[in-house]
Amino acid sequence: MLQLQLPKWHTSLLLGLLAIVLLCMNTMAHAQTKPKPDFSEIEAIHTLSDRDNTAALKQLQEYKDKLGKDADYVLRAEVLKTLIGILYDAGKIKEADAANTELLQLARSQNDNDMINMALLGVAFQMLDQGKFAMALVKLNDIQQSLRDSKNAEVLMRLNIAFGMVQLAIGNFDKSLPYFLEALKLADQIPRRSAQAKMYRMESIARLYLNMHNAEKALETANDALAMQPKIESPKIISSLQMARGLALIDLGRHDEALEAYKTVLQISTEAGMPAVAATALGNIADYYLHVRKFAEAERAARFSLEKAQAINDPFAIAIAKANIGFALAGQKKFSQGIGYINEAKKFFMETGSKSDVENLLSEIGNMYEAADMYKEALAIVREQQKLSDELFRSDRARAVATLQEQFNAQQRQKQIELLARENQLKDADIKNRQLQQVVLTLAAIIMVMVGVVVFFLYRRVRKTNEKLREVNEQLEFHAVRDPLTGLYNRRSFVDMMKGRAILPEGERREDALDNPDCLILMDIDHFKNINDSFGHATGDAVLIEVARRLRSSVRDSDMVLRWGGEEFLIYSPRSNPAQLKSLVERILRSIGEESVKVDGENVPVTLTAGFISLPFSGLPETVCNWEKALQIADMALYLGKVNGRNRAYGVSKLLIAYEEALPVLDHDLSAAIKAGMVELVEVHGPVKLPESNLAASSTMQDAELASDIK
Repeated sequence: MLQLQLPKWHTSLLLGLLAIVLLCMNTMAHAQTKPKPDFSEIEAIHTLSDRDNTAALKQLQEYKDKLGKDADYVLRAEVLKTLIGILYDAGKIKEADAANTELLQLARSQNDNDMINMALLGVAFQMLDQGKFAMALVKLNDIQQSLRDSKNAEVLMRLNIAFGMVQLAIGNFDKSLPYFLEALKLADQIPRRSAQAKMYRMESIARLYLNMHNAEKALETANDALAMQPKIESPKIISSLQMARGLALIDLGRHDEALEAYKTVLQISTEAGMPAVAATALGNIADYYLHVRKFAEAERAARFSLEKAQAINDPFAIAIAKANIGFALAGQKKFSQGIGYINEAKKFFMETGSKSDVENLLSEIGNMYEAADMYKEALAIVREQQKLSDELFRSDRARAVATLQEQFNAQQRQKQIELLARENQLKDADIKNRQLQQVVLTLAAIIMVMVGVVVFFLYRRVRKTNEKLREVNEQLEFHAVRDPLTGLYNRRSFVDMMKGRAILPEGERREDALDNPDCLILMDIDHFKNINDSFGHATGDAVLIEVARRLRSSVRDSDMVLRWGGEEFLIYSPRSNPAQLKSLVERILRSIGEESVKVDGENVPVTLTAGFISLPFSGLPETVCNWEKALQIADMALYLGKVNGRNRAYGVSKLLIAYEEALPVLDHDLSAAIKAGMVELVEVHGPVKLPESNLAASSTMQDAELASDIK
């Protein structure tokens, strides 16, 4: 392919002209040097934040408002940098992210490369907090390239911290340590608050040693940092170091010393106005009491932790506190109360995708059941934990491989850039020696041609880049709401839709909402595990795809069909006719079960078991029975269908008694509600089963076990 190329001696000329222009600009800048801004008030507020975060935040916000948008740029940037840190310590994450965005816009308006990258590091840390390690690494590699000529010790220190955090997150502790040590060295070179920065770096290293299961080294590092305390009056960093000490002492089995460290953190954070730190300290104290089986003290500490977490609206800390309350109550033989708190925490971790936290929680629940001699419940929890553990292992491995692959690609790109730079230097030197006279004679023409060509190529590049970005955005938008295997909507799209779904108060309900309610149909493919075991996972995937196709063809265009997870599907049918609901469910069961799925010449018999319910349920306002509770009831109906032979559907049509009496039972035990005559149940049978096969025969034992569990 022919390509338009510029004469290389033109490039040399342009570089020479640019150098002259930059020299002139630099001279003018020195001639107009502004007075050095006064950071004394910011320094005083920053020092105040070390002992009273709340007071410091109030003063800094007042100072920022007083400063205004016409103040010196360097001063405004320093205010925003300080504000970001204080907001994070106060647990105001959204406000901190907004301040980081404001800093990025301000730096870009001044074309300040170091400050731009300082703000972009904040974006990378946000990605890291969300578990997007590969994306964070891509961002950090771009920042590193942009800072290759920077001498700013502070931004380079933060860059090394970020790289160390990514390596720590994917388990590369040995690679993480050099980055943290480099950050510690750079801490001595920053112009302000060097000692505080050094203590923070030592705290990071101590926590790294904890992750490496080297508690002795972690304790030694934390103690060395605390030895600097007489020089630095900073409750904030001292509390962080004491927290690290407590964790190390727990690992070393020195529990009483660890408790004293946590109490020290609680006292410091309370006096300094750091509620997020106080909530964490109380959570660790509650965990300590749980370990030593002092359940009343554990409950008291956990409830204080919950109050702190709710005050700052920290959902993760709230979930941890609720879990600790639940285990403390269970330890006091208050299982019905305790399991309610534990299930709330589990639900939060499941909804936020925190699978590792769910796995840890399941482990604690299993231990709780085992200690209470509830071995059947403990076994069920262990099975659930094992399944989740396998998923986590595959997910973590894939994420780590992706991050390491991106790191390798970045290193290769850097090598290519360096090689091209050396080649260009050699070519430039040769061009200068051979064509200097020709450059001088054709100066004006070259500038005009180069400007035109550069603009032309930049335009083409921008257009191609925009086209690629549009394609990528379309793909991202599709995969964000669709299941990659079946093409159906995914769970996230449904949850997002239901969050935006308008719910009228009880007194303002429309009559058509009762006459034509929405319908939720939750379905599960019968014996799907045996399909995978008998025919292979490729056949299982083909069955899922075909089931998805049949479901779509069985419902209205306005109905939403989604893959709920694994072999589970969900149909959301808005404004459905209650009289036709049973026919709809029957049509769905027939569409799946009447004809086997053909895969590579094999006839795979497939049937569904389903549970369905209307929304609003039985005329109840959704403030009493929302979609999540209704779906939970449908799930229990599905489970009842499994127990009673599969290839059928049960629908909970209405309540037969007052909801105040029925819902407490219906929330957790549909069978009991049916036996007590609290609800009306609709049964829909699927098509006549296909002749018995090895697949059905191999499932007999599983059906027996399921029925035994119900009994």
